[in-house]
Amino acid sequence: MTDFRSLGVSEAICEVLSARGIESPFQIQTLVIPEALRGSDILAKSPTGSGKTLAFAIPIVAREAHGKPYALVLVPTRELCVQVTEEFALIAGSSVQVASVYGGVPLKAQADEAKSAHVIVATPGRLQDLVDRKLVSLDGVEVLVLDEADRMLDMGFKPQVDKLVRRLGDDRQTMFFSATLDGEVGELARKYTHFAARFEGELPSSRRSGEIDHRFVPVTADNKVDTLVNLLRGEEEERGLVLVFVRTKAGADRLVEKLHRHNVDAIAIHGDKGQAQREKALERFDAGKVRTLIATDVAARGLDVDDITHVINFDPPEEPAVYTHRVGRTGRAGKGGIGITLVLPEQQADVSRVARLQGHVERFEESGMQMAKPRVLYTSRRRGGRSKW
Repeated sequence: MTDFRSLGVSEAICEVLSARGIESPFQIQTLVIPEALRGSDILAKSPTGSGKTLAFAIPIVAREAHGKPYALVLVPTRELCVQVTEEFALIAGSSVQVASVYGGVPLKAQADEAKSAHVIVATPGRLQDLVDRKLVSLDGVEVLVLDEADRMLDMGFKPQVDKLVRRLGDDRQTMFFSATLDGEVGELARKYTHFAARFEGELPSSRRSGEIDHRFVPVTADNKVDTLVNLLRGEEEERGLVLVFVRTKAGADRLVEKLHRHNVDAIAIHGDKGQAQREKALERFDAGKVRTLIATDVAARGLDVDDITHVINFDPPEEPAVYTHRVGRTGRAGKGGIGITLVLPEQQADVSRVARLQGHVERFEESGMQMAKPRVLYTSRRRGGRSKW
């Protein structure tokens, strides 16, 4: 059986990993770590939960530091920033200082921490702000990691990422991790790396999804909240934690208030919440103190909680990829899960197309709703015509 020592990881780091109960590397770690320790650029297609953080954190901690900061890790969300920083802390000890940089906290204190750190884990927007104000310098950065690069593009961070990368030397080592390496993400990967070793990792068997039961429920504007309340109460015995997706930040807060009026305990996270508020909410949810979390798509990025048994789309997603991301929050660690989508009359056509592309036509029709006809896309002979569906 492969162990970390056979990958070239130092005895000191192996001892730290062992003390924390980490004995055997996951697939992506086995693939990436030897090449990363050699200083190679890395392109890795790897889903959330595959163990990719240690795949880049171990080589960074093992690297001899020549300055501060010598490594930069860019991530799409505050939650992931905190999560990655915590994983670094598990193996870094006192020899490697790690700082988190993200919005929603005082600028000066964060800048002071970043300037004295060996490794900066940051969201692109806040880091760009610090760099533009000359509060943080990236001149000494030797290693760049882009984690969940596809989500950074989805969230519109490409301009900030481009500006930050242009400030780094061409002789840096770059490690690029993404759930996909196709399309624009692939172009960006090739732009940022040189002669990169390319790998594709899978979720460990202990983290793979169990079977998910997909359900579609027709509602009206008048009974939508009551339907949600009945769903939450009706499945009380079989449900664990419930993640409810809404479209807007204001909608999240309104829904929490309405659920409270029905004596249903719920809490919201979204971009207007302070970092401390978001962390407290997630901590209460993960611990089961509040079993219903209302979230927007952006706030739920990086959310990795194994005990979510139900995902409810209070506001249906408009894109098939978003549906996949949302419902994929349940059915974790090999357990089953339930994904429920509430559908207003005017939403039925669009949701039916999502259901068709996701392979859930039968379940949609079982709800009594009609599938819309497939959209026919007519394009000219010129290249580039694409359909949203």
